[in-house]
Amino acid sequence: MLMENPNRSVGFFGPANENRLPLIVGVGGTTREESSSERALRRTLSFAKTHGARTVAVTGSALPDSIYDPVKSERCPKAFSLIELLRSADGVIFSSPAYHGSISGFLKNALDYIEDMRDDDQPYLEGRAVGLICCAMGWQAGGATLGAMRSITHSLRGWPTPIGVLINSAATGFGADDRCLDEAIDQQLRIMAGQIVEFAFARNSARRYG
Repeated sequence: MLMENPNRSVGFFGPANENRLPLIVGVGGTTREESSSERALRRTLSFAKTHGARTVAVTGSALPDSIYDPVKSERCPKAFSLIELLRSADGVIFSSPAYHGSISGFLKNALDYIEDMRDDDQPYLEGRAVGLICCAMGWQAGGATLGAMRSITHSLRGWPTPIGVLINSAATGFGADDRCLDEAIDQQLRIMAGQIVEFAFARNSARRYG
């Protein structure tokens, strides 16, 4: 699902102006609609919007289903759309289920397409804060997966936010408006969204006046 939520309200990091609002792109979920990782991603993006950002979610069927091939230059429409969004992004959120101690192959394939950004003026995820969410049926696989996501983000030159969010799906779920039923985790998603938006506003300001 590809979802855009334009926002023209005033964020607490500064007065909102349509030409200044940062764009936060969320990528993740699974082929199963309404998965925990998709709902956590949407919840975090909703917090980013209240902080004064525009948001787009690329989840489920909107993610590339063609295997990344570095030899071929042709790209399927889904891959092309994803990369163009990431090129425009001021901040990024990745949300993945934990599959056997690491991220899903579905998400990893999508992230492999970021290699197409290697020769950009702002290569890979350079200069962007990256929020990380992992949903797992238990704590052990989740910790390993969150660590793998941090390593991938570093390799892509992104800046992982100080807080990453691990959700034990065996212990909690999501209610109305994608609110996490564990208030502590819901607050962590809010904090992470704030860190991403704050970093984006600061980077945009530095580029304007630096």
